[in-house]
Amino acid sequence: MEAIFTFIGKPFVALYNLMDRFGRFIIFQLKLFPLSLRRPWRVKQIFEQLDVIGVGTVSVIFLTALFTGMVEAVQLYQGFSKFGAEGFMGYTIFISITRELGPVFTSLMVISRAISSMSAELGTMRVTEQIDAIETLAVDSKKYLLIPRIIATMLSVPMLVIFFDFISNLSAFLISWLMLDLNPVAYVDTIKQLLSLSDIGTGLIKGVVFGYFMGAIGAYIGYFTSGGAKGVGISTTKAVVLSAVTIFIANYFLSTIFMILNW
Repeated sequence: MEAIFTFIGKPFVALYNLMDRFGRFIIFQLKLFPLSLRRPWRVKQIFEQLDVIGVGTVSVIFLTALFTGMVEAVQLYQGFSKFGAEGFMGYTIFISITRELGPVFTSLMVISRAISSMSAELGTMRVTEQIDAIETLAVDSKKYLLIPRIIATMLSVPMLVIFFDFISNLSAFLISWLMLDLNPVAYVDTIKQLLSLSDIGTGLIKGVVFGYFMGAIGAYIGYFTSGGAKGVGISTTKAVVLSAVTIFIANYFLSTIFMILNW
């Protein structure tokens, strides 16, 4: 009988624990917001993190964008050529990249390159008591360590999205023109005729939102790491997995909101 009740109760206990962790995360973020508006602004730390998160991820973004654009052109050509609609490839490729692929792929690359490193770094500082040492020097560790990382991620991701969009669209155009023998003038004209500001703006909004979620999750999990070296590895894995899943969930809801608003 005890085993039966244990089996029945396990999902509810797991759900309670999940909601408890989520609630702690929300409360922690709400406390960080007013803290970010107070002096000192930690501008130096923000620029240091911009270099690590933004500049450090450019090469990975370049390669990902380059081959994403090529694949987009080849795959869409196979489908559109069956209906004689190759002339619409330009705009279709453009919006698929700027609206969806750009923000999502950029975020995933930032997660794998920067968020994992952020969580591991903060986790190592926690288990080696470096964060405690910062607190003993009368320095707010959250203001010094977390807020610059979150702000830098929010600023870096939209800029990386723009870079991704440019490289991937350029590579798609070159493949369509040079390899698939499409008319380059017609390719560009469809984009000029159908393009709207929201096609680019929605991707940038997603970049800002995704950047906040990634920075907040990576910083939070790293900051509360425990359990020594093993705990650092567990925190890094958690940060990567949770950030990636959150990006996909947020992408769906943001896309739905933009559709409702006709953006």
